[in-house]
Amino acid sequence: MSMRTIKGPAIFLAQFAADTAPHNNLPEIASWAAGHGYKGVQIPSWDARLFDLERAAESKTYCDEVKGILASAGVALTELSTHLQGQLVAVHPAYDLAFDGFAVPEVRNNPAARQEWAVRQMMLAARASRNLGLTAHVTFSGGLAWPFVYPWPQRPAGLVETAFDELARRWQPILDAFDEAGVDLCYEIHPGEDLHDGVTFEIFLERTGNHPRCNILYDPSHFLLQQLDYLDFIDIYHQRIRMFHVKDAEFNPTGRQGVYSGFQPWAQRAGRFRSLGDGQVDFGAIFSKLSQYGFDGWAVLEWECCIKDSEQGAAEGAPFIADHIIRVASRAFDDFAASGVDQATNRKLLGIA
Repeated sequence: MSMRTIKGPAIFLAQFAADTAPHNNLPEIASWAAGHGYKGVQIPSWDARLFDLERAAESKTYCDEVKGILASAGVALTELSTHLQGQLVAVHPAYDLAFDGFAVPEVRNNPAARQEWAVRQMMLAARASRNLGLTAHVTFSGGLAWPFVYPWPQRPAGLVETAFDELARRWQPILDAFDEAGVDLCYEIHPGEDLHDGVTFEIFLERTGNHPRCNILYDPSHFLLQQLDYLDFIDIYHQRIRMFHVKDAEFNPTGRQGVYSGFQPWAQRAGRFRSLGDGQVDFGAIFSKLSQYGFDGWAVLEWECCIKDSEQGAAEGAPFIADHIIRVASRAFDDFAASGVDQATNRKLLGIA
């Protein structure tokens, strides 16, 4: 696989959208992002202040208008996100009330209707991504097995297998729709989802028949918080990594708390998200590995920090990402020492008659 240069910097708009200007409409928030030095924006498809998913699925004219607005501001559209809708494809009953707010009011308090709505949203996202000329899309897998993540009481035999069989059954037609649209569906590997580490991704992938559109959004912050080797993850799964969230985190265990953090608020947790450069993630090594393996997608800031203000985080994020993007080599560093020998000489060097 040839090395490639990562695109960026870009920014995920979900954490910045608000009811006040310049964050409450697409033209102004796009200009705001460009003003901070971003070259691309990732749009949350559920936020009607910025985007109309159903209209985008039905109208290429609308999609051209969206791209035109962004181009006028000086940014490109990197991908769409359906984190909230994807979450609702699979919800354990323990979380029904907590997740109801992710759906439109008319399907709340009705899990079956809510799931049907979520699946339709995903189908719309496939068509909208195609109409926008995108090649990747990010979502969450949802979770049926997550309440049983710690094996106490002992999990009954077959419980996890049954959960992943059902999860794959629900996602298979969605994956097929994205395949028809020519778009990779990238699951953000994330605690709270059934797909929360490499092993669970593999379990799911196998049940989808190794579906070619079943891919990964790589976010090292979630791996650091669960103490997973986020660099080895790239070595193992680089062929399935098609999207990249640049998000920092830190893990500082004490004698009082560790990974589970004792139900504390974010600022008091052993593991917490931080603005870029304020945490412990080795982004130099990450950008090197992704470039080595030929990842040429976007490096997208996802800002979440329990300490720093979002405006400061956004302002610092673009130059941080830009400084880490590697312009890959166009020639070997030792070309100057090439001897220029031919095949006949090579055979002589090896003692081959």
